[in-house]
Amino acid sequence: MPKVGIVYFTHTDITGELVNAAASEIEEAGLDIFLHRIKATEIVGGRFVNLDVFKNLNSCNAIIFASPTYMGGASAQFKAFADATSDFWESQEWSGKIAAGITSGAGLNGDQTSTLQYFSTLASQHGMLWIGIDSAYGNSEAALNRLGCQLGVVSQNEDGTAHLVDLATVKYLSRRVAKLAKQLLK
Repeated sequence: MPKVGIVYFTHTDITGELVNAAASEIEEAGLDIFLHRIKATEIVGGRFVNLDVFKNLNSCNAIIFASPTYMGGASAQFKAFADATSDFWESQEWSGKIAAGITSGAGLNGDQTSTLQYFSTLASQHGMLWIGIDSAYGNSEAALNRLGCQLGVVSQNEDGTAHLVDLATVKYLSRRVAKLAKQLLK
């Protein structure tokens, strides 16, 4: 059975709300899930040190990266995780795995796309296959992919909770990841 890993950092839990919606959708599609929230205790001297997370991710067919966008990029906590993947970059253990991304921010254009670009670069460094959203921008506040980002899920919020349409968009992307992970195993 295909397995999807989601590794993420969240501070206010908006990204966590999006990740939980993604995980539920993947489980509903019949796939196994490995979910890991990056914790401060796993970062020592600026480096992510929980090697069990990498062992679990190595057994996944797809990995979704998620972090809020801070100052135009992924959080420092997520970056510590990403930098630690350089320890096995040369062996390309994630090559051929599906990758996707989720981010959130307070501004309508808070440079969230920069975070998704970073995630896709990280995935490319590891030889992964990046999956974006294959749904056209809906041209309305109520339509799927309301912010028009094809690279991954961008959520914008001002009230401390994920926007309902952004939750629908993350579910859509998660179904796509699940479908492609199943196809990859055929």
